[in-house]
Amino acid sequence: MDVISAAVTLFLIMDPLGNLPIILSILKHLDPKRRRIVLVRELFFALIILLVFLFSGQKLLDFLHVSTETVSISGGVILFIIAIKMIFPQPGGVTGLAAGEEPFLVPMAIPMIAGPSVLAALLLLSNHEPNRMLDLSLAVILAWSATFIILMFYNFFHKLLGDKGLKAIERLMGLLLVMIAIQMFLDGLREYFG
Repeated sequence: MDVISAAVTLFLIMDPLGNLPIILSILKHLDPKRRRIVLVRELFFALIILLVFLFSGQKLLDFLHVSTETVSISGGVILFIIAIKMIFPQPGGVTGLAAGEEPFLVPMAIPMIAGPSVLAALLLLSNHEPNRMLDLSLAVILAWSATFIILMFYNFFHKLLGDKGLKAIERLMGLLLVMIAIQMFLDGLREYFG
């Protein structure tokens, strides 16, 4: 997988446009000046978590005695479930925060930006491409940068696309993610039985 396709895959899994309505609901109780500070802090927390998982992925797999086929198959299943939720969203997402409470790591950095599906994908990529960590780091930074730009201009995208437009984009990303998930699953099966 080249840098651009890895970055696009990670970006689709991060789903910043799909997360916009939830982020807006989390931040709306905060002072407008404080919103940007909180958002930047949470985005940098997410980047650190993503890079740590990228570089420690193989060590974690070795420590847990988990094979790459298992990661590929389970990652495909997780991505498929996430994609189905993107295509058929449940009404009213629960953030777990009281009104006016400032998020810290949860739920914005984890699991909204650096969620389990992104972390599973990073584990898989780092295991399959251990000699291309620089390229994979660049892919993570590209996907994160695109997410950063979209989330920093959340008001613009919300006004431009509206609630219906954001939902349509989320469902389109979900459809693309279904294909990626099935490919990961099939690759895992091929490696296991091959």
